[in-house]
Amino acid sequence: MSLAYPVARSLEDALKPDAPTARSRRGAISQASGLALEGLETSWLHLPEAEADALFKALGPDGAAGHLQRYEDTSGHTVVAVSWWKLVDPNNVRPPEKRAFEPAPPPPLTDDHTDDLYFRHGRTKTRRKKPTDPNQLDLFSKNLKG
Repeated sequence: MSLAYPVARSLEDALKPDAPTARSRRGAISQASGLALEGLETSWLHLPEAEADALFKALGPDGAAGHLQRYEDTSGHTVVAVSWWKLVDPNNVRPPEKRAFEPAPPPPLTDDHTDDLYFRHGRTKTRRKKPTDPNQLDLFSKNLKG
């Protein structure tokens, strides 16, 4: 079963039990209602144990599946990770190179001279035939009979 994440404008809206949820980017865009989808956001909440338990119980079994995860920091305090689809005003959308969910556009193609650097000479060395030692007996010579 895939995870469902709340679709909201702020972290507070994402933590509400009745927040709409979406499993995919396309589903989140369909629930955006005129807003732009900035991406899947992960926020970290440092909470006391009692507040973290209350947060998990408030969502109940019908809440979004998997968008809350409980961790512990190095000092033993509870940290809750909240993953949610962040909606923003269409005029405030970050450019693609600053978004985490879309790769930056590739740089324009230029003349590539890599082959000139590495393959200017042949890729394999030619072997020189070693001169034979006149004192060595040639066992595989065609001149031997017998």
